[in-house]
Amino acid sequence: MSDLRAVHKMFSGKPTLEGAGVLLHRVFGYSETPLFDPFLMLDDFGSSAPDEYMAGFPWHPHRGIETVTYMLHGSVAHGDSLGNSGSSATARSNG
Repeated sequence: MSDLRAVHKMFSGKPTLEGAGVLLHRVFGYSETPLFDPFLMLDDFGSSAPDEYMAGFPWHPHRGIETVTYMLHGSVAHGDSLGNSGSSATARSNG
């Protein structure tokens, strides 16, 4: 894989209020979705202010759709409507 590919298009996140009042930036998930099949959406939850995300999301089935969380730094705890939960944290670097 030594061939470089050109950037086809760039997208900027749009401020979006989702779920029960979670403030996020949606990078794609509107009319651009066919360009990223099989991905449905990409959201950025970058906040250290709990009031921007603590409202969470009401019950919603994922119906077999896999969710992926990519963290640059910090920690996240997630729980779903069926009682499944987990948490993750990134290691801090001294450099």
